[in-house]
Amino acid sequence: MRFIIQRDRLVQSVQDVMKAVTSRTTIPILTGIKIVADDEGVTLTGSDSDISIESFIPREEEGDEIVEIKQKGAIVLQAKFFSEIVKKLPTDFVEMEVQNQLQIVIRSGKSEFNLNGLDPDEYPRLPQVEEEDAFKIPTDLLKALIRQTVFAVSTSETRPVLTGVNWKVENGELICIATDSHRLALRKAKVELEADKQFNVVIPGKSLNELSKILDDNNELVDIVITENQVLFKAKHLLFFSRLLEGNYPDTSRLIPAENKTEVIVNTKDFLHAIDRASLLAREGRNNVVRLATLENKGIEISSNTPEIGKVIEELIAQSIDGEELKISFSAKYVMDALKTLEGHEIKISFTGAMRPFVIRPLNDDSLLQLILPVRTY
Repeated sequence: MRFIIQRDRLVQSVQDVMKAVTSRTTIPILTGIKIVADDEGVTLTGSDSDISIESFIPREEEGDEIVEIKQKGAIVLQAKFFSEIVKKLPTDFVEMEVQNQLQIVIRSGKSEFNLNGLDPDEYPRLPQVEEEDAFKIPTDLLKALIRQTVFAVSTSETRPVLTGVNWKVENGELICIATDSHRLALRKAKVELEADKQFNVVIPGKSLNELSKILDDNNELVDIVITENQVLFKAKHLLFFSRLLEGNYPDTSRLIPAENKTEVIVNTKDFLHAIDRASLLAREGRNNVVRLATLENKGIEISSNTPEIGKVIEELIAQSIDGEELKISFSAKYVMDALKTLEGHEIKISFTGAMRPFVIRPLNDDSLLQLILPVRTY
C-alpha cells in the first residue's frame, strides 16, 4: 500500500473515526484504525463493537485531487499514536507506504515515522445492512432531534434500556423519546417512508451524542437504515453504525397529562435566568430544589431556601396565567436542561397539581415537549 494524501483531510477523517475507538476493549485490534486504499480512495474505520465509524476520502472532489493512490492495500495502525502523529506533521501532504508487510512509513516534509501495524484481515467486519428500510432526514433536523432529547436519557445502568433514546416511526412520523424516570423529552418530525413501514427501536444515548459531534452543520440528507440490532446513519463519505439496545422501552404515552389545572405562558429567557439565579443558593442542598408559586397579578414567584446558606426570592411577570393557584417544587437542573433545548421566545407550562408531572412546550409548536416530575418538599 502506498498513497499521498492531503493532511487536513486525513486529520479530519482520523478525528471522526477516533470517536469510536476505545482503549478499554477486550479485542486488542479494536485499539487500532483500519486503513484501506483502493482505486476509489482511502477508507478509515474505527470501532468499539458498539459503535463503528467508517470515513471515506475520495481520490478527487470537485476536480481537486485529494489522494494519489500509488499502490492498493490495507493495514491497521495503533489509533493513539497514529492520530497524534498525523496532527503534528509539518507539511500539507502525507505519504504513507507499507513496507515488509506490517510496517508503515509515514513521511511529511523532512519528517519520517516508522510504525508497526497489525494484520487488517483480523479486524472485525462491519455489519452488513440491507438498505430496503431506509428513510432520510436533513442533517440539521437530525442534530436538533438528538439535542432536544438525548440529555434526558438515564445515566444509571440499572435499567439499560433507559440509557437510550426510543425512536418510533409510525404513520410517516418519527417520534424520539428519552426519559430517566424523573423527566422526559419528546420530539416529533415528519419523515418520508413507505406508508406501512413501522419501527420501534432504542438507540444508545452515547451513540447519538457521538454522531451529533461528527455531522457537519448543513441540511444535506442523512440516510437512516434500521435493522433488528443495528442502526446505520449514512452521510456524505461517512457511515456510522450503532448497535441497538435490547429490551422493550416503557410506554410513556400515559405519563403525559391530557388536561391541566394551571397554565402559564412566560418568556423563555426570563424564566431560564430566574431559575438559574434561584439555583445559586440551592446547589448545595439536595437536588438543587427551586419553588414556583403563582401570584394573583399574573406574577410568578421563584424562590429557593437553604437554611444554612440563605434564601432567594424573585418575581417574574407572566404573559398569562390561567387556572388554579399553584405552589410546586422541582429540580432547577432538570428545568434548565429542558429550557435550553427549546427554540422560540415564549413557552407554555401546563401544571396538573403540585405532585403531578408538568409539561413545558414552546408556544405554538406541538413537535416538542419536555415533562418534569416535581420534587416532594415538606
